Amino acid sequence: MGKYLDLEKDIFSVIQQIVDSSAYKVYPANFVATNPGNKFLRFAVIPAGKGINLKSVSGLLIIDIFTPVGDGPRDTSLIADALDSKLVGKSIKTGSIGTTQLGDSTLDAGRTDKDSPSLFRSTYTIPFNFYGV
Repeated sequence: MGKYLDLEKDIFSVIQQIVDSSAYKVYPANFVATNPGNKFLRFAVIPAGKGINLKSVSGLLIIDIFTPVGDGPRDTSLIADALDSKLVGKSIKTGSIGTTQLGDSTLDAGRTDKDSPSLFRSTYTIPFNFYGV
């Protein structure tokens, strides 16, 4: 496999752990859910930076946290803390040619979702480095 597929495999393995331990539904970017509900996560892996060699890459894992408008920030904070426990500072090696290391996270203040005004969307972001060999 190549660096992008191995990176995807590493990130998806962690996302699967989150799905298995969360009451939230989790969807990848560019997937249209028929009935996502009013509490769900949507993630995107953005391999946009250079790595230390030609088989490495850096980037961001972006997870949008959706909750009902008017519920306040508690659910968002709870899921962000749960994400931190699974992601921050972790090293993942599921592929055959490298390791993905995750850094520290950020969480924005959120806003009403422009496509679904009944949902509030906050964005959790964590940088990664994929080291290929």
